[in-house]
Amino acid sequence: MPSKVLLSGAQLELLLHRLAWQLIENHQDFSNTVLVGLQPRGVILLEELMAIIKKEQPQGKLTFGKLDTTFFRDDFRRSTKIHTANSTEMEVQVENKKVVFIDDVLFTGRSIRAALTAINSYGRPESVELLVLVDRRFSRHLPIQPDYVGAQIDAFEGDRVRVNWEQQLQKSNVYLEEGNS
Repeated sequence: MPSKVLLSGAQLELLLHRLAWQLIENHQDFSNTVLVGLQPRGVILLEELMAIIKKEQPQGKLTFGKLDTTFFRDDFRRSTKIHTANSTEMEVQVENKKVVFIDDVLFTGRSIRAALTAINSYGRPESVELLVLVDRRFSRHLPIQPDYVGAQIDAFEGDRVRVNWEQQLQKSNVYLEEGNS
């Protein structure tokens, strides 16, 4: 499959800083906010954003968790694919807190629907927001829209949008793998 770079490392770094500042503007000191990275790839994005937020606002108190939604997906039992679960690390209650789900690519919305179900195991949030690095706009199966978006990308049905995270952010990128059209 041919692939095409959609966002370079420099563009990605700029988007991450913009997203981090949007979170800071809306959540101030984060005292009533829980950032939740969706396993596996949303956790990498969570860690990148937290590093920027801590640098820009060292007095803030970040509360976070890592949530796996594998067994909460509505297509879990329908697939012949063997699912591999990731660890959930939610050592925080979300009761009456503002929760921000963080994921790398929003595609059909099914992972987010599963996250909405899974988060109830940790309390009833005051509100839930969604931050995504990439929004594949015209591919939604469910009426789910992000509150924070790094970039919107239009791709054909068989295409895959991938975020390639490297140790050095400048070497990271977002690329499109074209499907068999």
